[in-house]
Amino acid sequence: MTLIDFFIGFFLMNAMPHFILGKWNQRMLSGFGYGDKANQLYSLANIAISLGLFIYQYGTTGFLENGIYVGALTIILAFYVLGGLWKKLFTHR
Repeated sequence: MTLIDFFIGFFLMNAMPHFILGKWNQRMLSGFGYGDKANQLYSLANIAISLGLFIYQYGTTGFLENGIYVGALTIILAFYVLGGLWKKLFTHR
């Protein structure tokens, strides 16, 4: 493992809690401030950094060879797509 691999995983996984808490209107301090929109933007920035580092290190063909990264990215994207639905299903009114 190289240092760049560490940061690829670090930024990708750091996106998850910031997005979830931002989507569910919870407040958590992020690099962009203390609020739900700030956390969602910070999450997107983390994913962009992670993707940029991954493509820099492995190229676009690296996605075919790195199932762990593709699996983690798939879970995060599922939260982006389904997060609103899950919030409606699992929060009490």
